[in-house]
Amino acid sequence: MTHTHTHGTTHTHTHGTTHAHTPGVTHAGNDLAEGPDHSGGGRAPDPAVAVTTDGLPAWLDPVAAAARSVQPQQLSRFLPPESGAGRQSAVLVLFGEGERGPELLLMERSGTLRSHAGQPSFPGGALDPEDGDKATTGPLRAALREAEEETGLDPRGVQLFGVLPRLYIPVSGFVVTPVLGWWRAPSPVGVVDPAETARVFTVPVADLTDPANRATAVHPSGHSGPAFLVESALVWGFTAGVIDRIVHYAGWERPWDRARQVPLDWRA
Repeated sequence: MTHTHTHGTTHTHTHGTTHAHTPGVTHAGNDLAEGPDHSGGGRAPDPAVAVTTDGLPAWLDPVAAAARSVQPQQLSRFLPPESGAGRQSAVLVLFGEGERGPELLLMERSGTLRSHAGQPSFPGGALDPEDGDKATTGPLRAALREAEEETGLDPRGVQLFGVLPRLYIPVSGFVVTPVLGWWRAPSPVGVVDPAETARVFTVPVADLTDPANRATAVHPSGHSGPAFLVESALVWGFTAGVIDRIVHYAGWERPWDRARQVPLDWRA
């Protein structure tokens, strides 16, 4: 996946008030959500990977609604190969509440990594066999496991409330499931392994929607896409694309200058 880090600052959260919300278990359109098991038999449900909107803060309602209805082609033109090829992976798109209101957890990959070095990203990575079925709860477990491994996050404080359709990163061959989470009980986070992660940080949603922080990133190859200049980082590529579409379909987007360009170099 794509992560960005420059040094290991620890970001501790002590807030995260929860507001009452409409109850209900969400079953995302790509069948990755798992609600309570009412079958009366079989294995007990795993609460750690339940996907539910119970108690979600009201400001996340539009994000949860978008996750239920959005189609893959509305998120990206890069969709998983029909052949089933690609390395199955997941990222955790984690929303919390900070001093400046709603915020998103990001990390910065170490500058020494072979792929996506120095790039900001969501916590995430490839599915492991112990994560389980890649078509159901595997991506949910992988997103939480990777977030814990990379940021020290306590997954018990995360409520999964939605799953976006699988997307594809052609340059690395990853088939990525974005898993949406609400940081119901915030825990301290920071760099766990400096060889992989340079920085763990949060970005206020207000900064992501501020037109002054938005631009179009242009790669020498000719590819262009949305970018965000926030927290001393340039967020671009897959991560920026997902943020851009969430902001758009949640109705949070503000008009911004798409002609404002930020050039990338060949190493990006």
